[in-house]
Amino acid sequence: MSSECGVKKQIEVEAYNKFHWTAPEVKLFSGRANAPLAQDIASYLGSSLGKVNISPFADGELYVKVLESVRGDDVFIIQPTCPPVNESLMELLILTDALKRASAERINVVMPYFGYARQDRKATGREPITAKLIADLLCTAGVHRIIALDLHATQIMGFFDTLVDHLFASPVLAQHIKELNLNDLVVVSPDVGGVTRARAFAKRLDEAPLAIIDKRRSHTTKNTVEVFNLIGDVKGKSCVIVDDIIDTAGTVCKASELLLEKGARDVYVCATHLLLSGNGASNIQNSPIKKLIGTNSIPVAPERQISKLEQISVAPLLAEAICRIHNRDTVSSMFE
Repeated sequence: MSSECGVKKQIEVEAYNKFHWTAPEVKLFSGRANAPLAQDIASYLGSSLGKVNISPFADGELYVKVLESVRGDDVFIIQPTCPPVNESLMELLILTDALKRASAERINVVMPYFGYARQDRKATGREPITAKLIADLLCTAGVHRIIALDLHATQIMGFFDTLVDHLFASPVLAQHIKELNLNDLVVVSPDVGGVTRARAFAKRLDEAPLAIIDKRRSHTTKNTVEVFNLIGDVKGKSCVIVDDIIDTAGTVCKASELLLEKGARDVYVCATHLLLSGNGASNIQNSPIKKLIGTNSIPVAPERQISKLEQISVAPLLAEAICRIHNRDTVSSMFE
């Protein structure tokens, strides 16, 4: 009897060893939109980027081929949809489709910058809601989870029919502001819509006081601001304007002039995403702004590198989130 039990036990052990599922392996892939950031994230995790071939056909269409097996793996694609926006987006969609058809277990997209986010509602008739459109495209392509950094509006999370982890660069940026040892600090929201962001930033700076700029945008010309008013006291104080995106920099440049007119001692700008489109970089350089502090969520071209610009890496932040998500740990506690 004991001999039969021993044989049965051996068979059970062999069957377990043969068919026992192991935890999915983590693999990181990157498009071409911000390869240096992706490499930094991989290095921080003690890993390397997966091999993928991305090249254009003669007519401009993109060819994508994953050059290693991802069957059953937990895959993370690091790709902001920054300029060239349409190419970055299509690259992300095609890479997602390739990984899905290669039988990846889960496809997680790390989007340091979510393009088309500024059209998140119908402000006037006959306008699209592009943020919802992009969310639908990503879900249809096969994305299981989105890891986004400082979305333009928090309601964009609700546009996705899949999981969304919304990360914030404020801990990184606020720590840098603290290290500047500014006296009589005031956090300034560049518009009424950014008050929640500015208030959260001020809380990290030992409950610094808050000021708000009331701006009125032109309904006929994009990226144009017509009227400014200031709510709050900035006289004799160091002002830190907090925003999510710096595009042409017209708003923050005019805001800095207004703050100095109202008696501010100096003006700094903190923003997560540095698009610096058109003359954005030169506008900042020629403005009264003392320093523009942003992250490397978007690569800044060499011709837009200016002396007033300082970029802080968000690679450790994104790498920590990737690690926690794979290990089924909490992400929200990173910002408590």
